[in-house]
Amino acid sequence: MKFLSRLNITFLTIMVATSIATKADAPQGKKIYQQHCVECHGAELQGAIGSSFIDHVWNYGDEDWAIGSNVKFGIANLEMPAWKDVLNDDEIKSVVTYIMDVDKSSSIKYPEIPTHVNSELHGFKLEILDDSLVEPWSIAFINENSALVTDKVGKLYQMQNGKINEEAIKGIPDNITNIGQSGLLDVMLDPDYAKNGWVYLSYSHELKKKKGEKTAGAMTRIIRGHIKDGKWVDQQVLFQAPEERYSATRHHYGSRIVFDKDGYLYFTVGDRGAKEQAQDVTWPNGKLHRIHKDGTIPKDNPFVNRKGAIPSIFSYGHRNQQGMSVHPITKEIWATEHGPMGGDELNHIRRAKNFGWPEITYGVNYDGSIITEFTAKDGMEQPAHYWTPSIAVSDIDFYNGNLFPKWKNNLFVTSLKYKDLRRLVLDGDKVVKEEIILKGVARLRGITVGPDGAIYVLANSPSLIIRLSPDM
Repeated sequence: MKFLSRLNITFLTIMVATSIATKADAPQGKKIYQQHCVECHGAELQGAIGSSFIDHVWNYGDEDWAIGSNVKFGIANLEMPAWKDVLNDDEIKSVVTYIMDVDKSSSIKYPEIPTHVNSELHGFKLEILDDSLVEPWSIAFINENSALVTDKVGKLYQMQNGKINEEAIKGIPDNITNIGQSGLLDVMLDPDYAKNGWVYLSYSHELKKKKGEKTAGAMTRIIRGHIKDGKWVDQQVLFQAPEERYSATRHHYGSRIVFDKDGYLYFTVGDRGAKEQAQDVTWPNGKLHRIHKDGTIPKDNPFVNRKGAIPSIFSYGHRNQQGMSVHPITKEIWATEHGPMGGDELNHIRRAKNFGWPEITYGVNYDGSIITEFTAKDGMEQPAHYWTPSIAVSDIDFYNGNLFPKWKNNLFVTSLKYKDLRRLVLDGDKVVKEEIILKGVARLRGITVGPDGAIYVLANSPSLIIRLSPDM
């Protein structure tokens, strides 16, 4: 049951929901929660793929009838399924009572962060650099002592010597929506940053609400600009989808940015909750895109000459890619992709390939229903690796530093649901080893190997920037 606390309640929904009474059997509700809700919201209601129920944040009503309505009718624009065909009203009453009882009695308790960890090949220490941001999403290093960090709420900060500046960069666009999975997302520096100073951002761009619209359309947008005297200036829009391709949903934006060895810019756009559009190249969502650094379209993009196609598309059939990295040796692009309940993927990205979503998948819907009976079809790529059940895979980075020589060229993978950091060893297109090197710390959102060779991890719940360095 995903993103339970966020639904615009209509008058009709309120009237129907009044049949869901305020109190019921909490022990029975606990059993129902453990059967149906744990996958998305966590065993301790702390959040996993979906939101937490113990942070006392109920954006669309904290009364039991409102929460019950969310459960019964779902939240279409935030990927929360309707449970009215699975649970009866008495069962919904019970699970709501259980959730509210836990919420009212809870205080947020985060696990203690270990200071030293021993893994198979390296021991390392953890240092918390900062805990001041709301929801850090991405970090890009300017040099060993300076970096840029995005906060999903719509702010870009500079980090100096491991500390976030109190003042955010001024002039960042104000048309960033921050509902559900939307927000200010990735940040990346130009490969020639030292010469040209370009900074690239991806974010959830929201249109102005039209007359009669309940929710304005939004879509992943790519921009670049310079930072001068603490201000964002010289902004250029590199990618913006046609407005008729925008969506009122607030999930599955992607969105990562990488540059390849030839200077092409790649970025991901999630399927925006419209899974069938991932197979249609006239839609930008559910795709991985390639453009030049100035936003122009490479002439050899695979669909550039197809009538009606979005010319920036490089590969398609993706669900929601929130991790992307370039292999240090082969220089090929790898990406991680959120599955539904199961079927998270690691993919080796190649030109014009169809990665299958939703025609093939190793996952099922959040309510347990079948998406497709197929896990393979002719003409569709198999993942190099997949996780079932879902680990809520997020950002990735190949290790190319010198502080951990035995990890050279290994791929590091973050998990939101299981709150762990994984080390993958690749042999060609195969994952031959997977080691969990850090577990249970927080929802791990972002990872970057710094120019100093240390590994920097961005965490949510609690929101932290953590540095991993050798345990001497």
